[in-house]
This record gives sequence, C-alpha cells and structure tokens, in this order.
Amino acid sequence: MTPVPEGLRALLLGRIRDVADHPAPGVVFKDITPLLADPAAFSALTEALAELCRKHGATKVVGLEARGFILAAPAAERAGLGFIPVRKAGKLPGATLSQAYDLEYGSAEIEIHAEDLSADDRVLVIDDVLATGGTAEASLRLIRRAGAQVVGLAVLLEIGFLAGRDRVLTALEGAPFEALITV
Repeated sequence: MTPVPEGLRALLLGRIRDVADHPAPGVVFKDITPLLADPAAFSALTEALAELCRKHGATKVVGLEARGFILAAPAAERAGLGFIPVRKAGKLPGATLSQAYDLEYGSAEIEIHAEDLSADDRVLVIDDVLATGGTAEASLRLIRRAGAQVVGLAVLLEIGFLAGRDRVLTALEGAPFEALITV
C-alpha cells in the first residue's frame, strides 16, 4: 500500500462530514459531498487516484455505482484511461455480464457491458468507501469473468471496523488494496 502524504490525508479527511443516524439510527454516515464541493480537495483526490492508476499500470478504470463513478471517471480521464461503470442490475442496455453477491439481509446483483473489457485490459477498481466489501468483491469477480486482469482496488475511505479489507484481500488474489484514509 502506498503511504498517503499527511497533508493530503488531512485535506481529504477534513472535508468528509459525519452524519449521525443516517440512513438508520446508530449509523454514522461518511458524507463526501463537502470534499467534492471543494475544488482543491477534489482535484487533489483525483490526482492521487490517477497516480495509483499509473503506478499499477492500469489500462482501464472501473467505478462502482454510484459514488465510485464520481471518483473513478475523473481519475481515469486524468490518467488518460477508459472508464467502465459497474451498475446495479437492469441499468445497462445491451449485452451484460452480471454477478450476484450477498448483503447483510438479502442479495444484490451488479453488471457491466460484456464488450467493455478484454483479456488485454489491466483494471483498477475505484470506489468511495470500503465498508463490508461485498460490492467490491463482486466487482473483482465480474472483471475477471469478463477476461480482464485486476491490478488493484483503490478507495477514498476504508471503514476499518467493518472488516471489508479481509474480504477484498482474498478476492484481490495478491493485487494491491489502496485506501487513502482508514477510520
């Protein structure tokens, strides 16, 4: 894992707001919208993620619905790479590949366009927050099923006590996990 400069960490963390009891009582939601609204912080975050794309030799960037799109698309553009959205099932037109995964109470499914990835692609997955790791783990499986190579997973914020890291490290099969901030 790449160490994050303290100045960058402080800038990013200082723009993430805690919202108590959202979306349910007892939950503290990590709101990144103040970070996105600050041009200096958003630019610094975009550059840090673009640098991870370059460092890991990515040829494509996958962003996870929905806030992962906000981070992954500008990072891909800044790194000169293509961007691939991973969507909830039923949102993409045309031929798709899908991957089901378990949630705490139920299951969900994500999809990508079948033709967006090939065996020549080296993919960095970007998302905003790693919590339990279910969506990230499913996306790694989906990318490999599409024939592409996973070169890593990068997130803005890892919520450590939810233990998503353990789940994604197994699914990464040796590829790196990068969290800019862990709380």
